[in-house]
Order: sequence, then C-alpha cells, then structure tokens
Amino acid sequence: RDQDAGGAYIKTYLKDENIIKYNEKYIHTWPLHPYDALVDLIKEKKWDKLSIGLEMDSHYFTAYCYEKIKNGLPNAKIKDCERLVNWVRVVKSDAEIKLMKSAAEITKLGMEKAMDAINPGVRQCDAVSQIYSTLIKGTPEFGGDYASIVPMLPTGKGTSASHLTWTEDKFVEGEATIIEIAGTHKKYHCPMARTVLLGKPDQLKIDTMNKTIEALQAGIDATKAGNTADDVAQAFWKILDKYGIEKTSRTGYSIGIGYPPDWGEHTLNISKGDMTELKPNVTFHMIAVMQFGNWGVEASESIRVTDKGAELFYDFPKELRIKS
Repeated sequence: RDQDAGGAYIKTYLKDENIIKYNEKYIHTWPLHPYDALVDLIKEKKWDKLSIGLEMDSHYFTAYCYEKIKNGLPNAKIKDCERLVNWVRVVKSDAEIKLMKSAAEITKLGMEKAMDAINPGVRQCDAVSQIYSTLIKGTPEFGGDYASIVPMLPTGKGTSASHLTWTEDKFVEGEATIIEIAGTHKKYHCPMARTVLLGKPDQLKIDTMNKTIEALQAGIDATKAGNTADDVAQAFWKILDKYGIEKTSRTGYSIGIGYPPDWGEHTLNISKGDMTELKPNVTFHMIAVMQFGNWGVEASESIRVTDKGAELFYDFPKELRIKS
C-alpha cells in the first residue's frame, strides 16, 4: 500500500526496487483484495507455474487470502510451508541472545513494579498502567517496545484461567493474582510469570507453589544441548506425578522475536512426545500453569539452551509473594 511503503523503506534492508506498492483500490473494497495485486505480480514475474509455498497457519493469512491464491494461480503447485521460517528462527544468533537479555532486564523491572503496585483496594487498571509504563520506559541504556501480548492479570477465581487481562475492579485482600508479562526490546521477548497473594498466608497455595517450583527446577536441570523437549517435559511431570498433581497443558514453548498476537514461535513445545532436539541458543519459555477448579498458581522461566545446561535470562524469586 502506497502510504505504508515508507515503513518498508525506513525499517527494512530491502532494496528499493524490491518494495512493491499496490493500489489503494484494493483496501477494504470487497471483492477486491491486496492478494489480487499479489497474483498479478506473480504472473508478471512468470512464477505462476512454479511451486508456491504458503504458511497455511499464519496469523494473518486468512481463508480469503488462500482463495485468492488458489483461484488466481490455477497452474501453480501450492504447498504448505509448515512454519518453515519459524523453525529457522528456533536457534538464535548471539546477537539475538543479546537482545533477549536486554528484554529480560526490562521484564524484571516490570515484575518488580507489578509486585509493588498490586495491593488491596487498588484498581487493576491502575496497577497495569504502572506496569505498562515500566515495560515501555525500559532502562537508561535501552527502551522497551510493545509486546505481542498485553499484561495478563487473572485475579481471585480468575487464576483458574491463564490468560485473563485486567478490569477496573479493585484487588481484594485474601485473593491471589497471577502476573504474566514480557519485557520487549527490538521486538525480542522475554516472558515471566509470577503469583502474588494479598493478605494472610494460604498454606495450600504456598505448598502448591513450592511443588510447582520443584517441577520447574527439574525441567531446568534437564535442559541441555542434545536433550529433547520431551526430556525436559518428562523431568517436569515426574515431579508432578510424585505429588499426584494432574496437568494436561504443555509447560513451555519456543520464544524470540514476536509480533501480536503471540510471542510464541509455534514450533517446539515442552510437552511429552515432542522429540525436538535442544541445540545451543534455542530459547523457550517454561511456564508452569497450575489450575485447580476455581484457583491456581503460576511461575515461569525464560531459558537459553547451552552445551553446559540451562541459562536463565533473569534472576527473580519464584516463590509465592505474600503481601500481608
């Protein structure tokens, strides 16, 4: 689109001749669509009889986009790329690791602010405004970007549902709140989840969090180059099995650069049966979401795989934070 082409000139390393504009007539004028212009370009380049790879599960590749390609290029051989680029991104360069470490510094600041701002009688939205401000401000050395996902803040009964966001309701003494945020630098993410309890200590929640941390640590200890995602998952679930805790959801996923709506890379999962080999500079978010009917606790670590084992991106207490 002509008015947005400037962003490509400014923000990418593409040669000017490789930045192709399309006419405004394709914007929100159904049945015309920007993919009509793309189909015409492919025909102009005489690529319309070749194999064309599509990311069939891409967030912004709609069913209508697919129909335009399929119907507009009947002689092309359409193939699913099966997240080809995502898989290339799994192993990070040292430069990418450096950006993630910068993001981790911002994550710590954001979580410290969250722990400070969440108090009885405070509106959830007011606490999140402070968290957001901290995440965007960053540090004197580097600023923060917008994250792929907004701060998640399930509270009270909401802790049984992982991905709830804030409301204008006030925090209540006696209730727990799960905080999941990500510091972001140059679009590289480093997520963290922690749980805070307002009021008197709740021994059940304390014990459950300690068991959760033990399982997390077992997974961290199993993280090293040459092992698989399954090895990490088996170590994690071995601890849960010891305590008779049932958990059906995965407990981690690959992370790195990200844009809305997700900071996960949609490749490896820390779950039983995922035999993806862990290589040096693979990075993942190992998150223990523990839910029990109408309550839950949560803790996580963002991890870098090395030949010597797991390297944690930040050092922040995982224990249940009690503010009484």
